[in-house]
This record gives sequence, structure tokens and C-alpha cells, in this order.
Amino acid sequence: MIPVNEPLLTGNEKKYLADCIDSGWISSEGPFVKAFEEKFSREVSRDFGVAVSSGSAALDIAVRALGLGPGDEVILPAFTIISCAAAIVRCGATPVVVDCEPATWNIDAAAIEGRITDKTRAIMAAHIYGHPSDMDPILSAAKKHRLFVIEDAAEAHGQAYKSGACGSFGDISTFSFYANKSVTTGEGGMIVTDNPSLFERCRSLRNLCFKTEQRFVHDDIGWNYRMTNLQAALGLAQLERLDEFIRIKRRMGALYLEQLQDCPDLRLPQPETDYSENTYWVFPVVIERGPFAAADVMDKLRERRIGTRPFFYPIHRQPALKKIGLFAGESHPVSERVAERGFYLPSGLALTEDQIKSVASILKEVLRG
Repeated sequence: MIPVNEPLLTGNEKKYLADCIDSGWISSEGPFVKAFEEKFSREVSRDFGVAVSSGSAALDIAVRALGLGPGDEVILPAFTIISCAAAIVRCGATPVVVDCEPATWNIDAAAIEGRITDKTRAIMAAHIYGHPSDMDPILSAAKKHRLFVIEDAAEAHGQAYKSGACGSFGDISTFSFYANKSVTTGEGGMIVTDNPSLFERCRSLRNLCFKTEQRFVHDDIGWNYRMTNLQAALGLAQLERLDEFIRIKRRMGALYLEQLQDCPDLRLPQPETDYSENTYWVFPVVIERGPFAAADVMDKLRERRIGTRPFFYPIHRQPALKKIGLFAGESHPVSERVAERGFYLPSGLALTEDQIKSVASILKEVLRG
């Protein structure tokens, strides 16, 4: 089986984990947590970092820390993971979606202005599949209308928008360290910001809002969203190799492009835009023509022992969100089409060149029928 993802754990991971075990510091109180927060926030040019238990936890905290709630609207992409909308719904605010661009599958920044109302309080930009969202028009719209920017950089480790690191643009920005991310802690996430008040608020929400002077007295309701010392040790070892990992990802992407360039029925990922070079966090493809939907091709690849994953299901079509009365009658055709016809190929850092060539060869056989 060629798995859709296999992380590369060949650096200091075992050494740092052994340090945790030998010292007995395995909880969130251990020293690796602070070290990881400080090094990661520097990596993305932010003043503060708050390590948490997942990328979804990071979004929950970010939305709450900004004070968003009932009566507020938050604009976000129609094409992203449900965690983005779920964090908005859980705080009582209303998600408002914008379709994606056909080339990068990021939010169509030019369409954001048309969705802003007097209830809009924030724009949530999510960087998708290796390309960043076009941040300049997003930041411009936010400044014009005095909106917060929440930057979901879960898939953008090591990526840059123009000359700035992804994760450096939002009032508050979030990352995920799930096993398929370029830096992984197995499960985990990070919130970064330059605002000291937001930083302290996020730290409190992460840790059940304990009062500093009275540990088991709470003035607000937070979460136990802490990251453990074990996870942070793993993340620190991974972060030490981030530049190397991005070089590997880009070599993998270039090889896939070379192997699949003669497939007219496939839309391949765009290598670069005016503002970024693709990091190929995953290698996504969209079936542009032919008799197959994505699910058909994925089934045939699975029969040949090749792992794949479908594209995100559009936010405005999510049953859980429609059930509570959201998005009635809405259509966002680009997101709908790529969700139906897109999937991504094995893309983990441990993938070999021979495996990439094998995947490409078998995919072409499947498409030929």
C-alpha cells in the first residue's frame, strides 16, 4: 500500500521524547511546550505563540478571544474544512461563505466586498493545499470596514505570501500539527499573534480560564485545549527541519507535474502565482473531463493499493450546518465542482520517487479506462 501520508520522523524526535520520559515531564507543564511556542512564533514572525491540542482548538480559541458572538457575521471560504465554520457557529456567530478561485481553490478575495454587511465583524482566510490566499485585498477590505482577520494557516507551514510568512498576517492566526502536516505533533495546533492582550486571553481560554491567583476559581468558561510536553517535543524536532521538508515537498510536486503533464483530463496544481510558490503540502488534482467522478477514480486507485483523500466538501452544503438553517438556497459553483471532481494523491514526506512514479503511472492507466 502507498499511503496518502507518512510523516518523516528521522530527526531529534526520539531524543526529545526520551528526554520527556526520563524527566517525567509528559504533561502540558513541561519545558518543550514553551520552547516550541517561542521557536514557532519566531519562525512565522510573530511575537507570541500559544500551543494547543489541535488546529480546531486553535480556531475555537481565536474566535472566542476576538469576542465574536451572536449577531456577528464572519466571512470565510466555501471551500475549506468544517472546523472553520464550526468555530464560528459554536461561539454563536454566523458564517457567511464566499466561493473559491478555480486556479488555487482559495477564497475569491475579489468577491469578499460583496458579502460584507453591517453585521460583519471578521474575515477568516484559509490557505488551501499549498497556496496562500491573496492576502492584500483581504487585508485592504478588513481595514476599510474595520474587521478582524483570522488567518487559518493550518496547511501553510513554511509558505510565504510575497515576502511575509503565512501566519504573520492575521490579527490572530492558527496552525494545525495533524499527522499529515509539514510539521506534525500527531495532533496539535498553535495560535500566533502580535497582540499581548489577545495572547493572554488565548492562554487563559486554553487552560480552563484558571485565575492566576486562585487556581480552581474561574471567571470565564474556557477549555482544556493544552498541548502536552510530549507533543511539543515532537513538534520542536520537526520544526528544526522545516526548510528541508519544504524542499522535499517541492521536489515531490515537481516530479508529479512531470509525470502527469500528458494528462489532458486533469487539472494539476498551479506551480506558482504572482504572490507565492506552491509548497505542495498535498498534491491535488481535479478531473476536468472524462466519464469519471473523483470517487470513481479513488475507488480504482484503492483497488491498486494507492491511498487518496477527497477534496473538502463545501461549507454551504454541509448537512450539519444546513440542519440549523444556514445557507438555504446558496450555490457556489466552483467549490461544488472541485469538491465533486477533486482529490489528492499520496503526498507524505516519506514518499519515494519510485512511489510517485508508480502512482502517476497507475493513475494514467485508470483514466484511460
